[in-house]
Amino acid sequence: MSGLVAGHPAIAEILHRWDEIALPDACLTGSIVAQARWNELFGFDPLHGIADVDIVYFDPDDLSDEAEKRAELRIAALFRDLPLRVDVKNQARVHLWYAAKFGHAIAPYRSVADAIGTYPTTASAIGLRRTTELEVIAPFGLADLLRPVVRANATQIIESYFEAKAARWRHHWPDLEILPWSEAASRR
Repeated sequence: MSGLVAGHPAIAEILHRWDEIALPDACLTGSIVAQARWNELFGFDPLHGIADVDIVYFDPDDLSDEAEKRAELRIAALFRDLPLRVDVKNQARVHLWYAAKFGHAIAPYRSVADAIGTYPTTASAIGLRRTTELEVIAPFGLADLLRPVVRANATQIIESYFEAKAARWRHHWPDLEILPWSEAASRR
């Protein structure tokens, strides 16, 4: 994992400047890590197919949209030299908008690690941060990420959401093994 992190231009740069992010319980999460691995395995440019960088944090003391937007603007300015859009979300407030976006309510998350456990696939359910060394949060382990295989995490997503992600990923990484939704739905 440390080789992938050190060898990827965006991930390495973000983690190199991690102290400047200065958000509580923050992690670099999601698809950028999985997609960096896929690019490494399939011989693509390190930034191939990567749409954005997700940085999440957990601040239950300020659930305002304004505070989250301020954090996003600050972090986007910090990484304006990267060729990727930066998306910053306070996981403590996701339950406030989730139903409007996805059609069903969720319970409030208790931490960033709790939120990562609900990410749409097992391979993208990962968080990275640098303290004195690299810290990895991977509630489903690293096997699917390293193999690589896309397996739906049906904890709270629906099939159509997974299928839309899978279609995008098939387009960019045609050799990627994507398991059918029915396998994840049967584990609910």
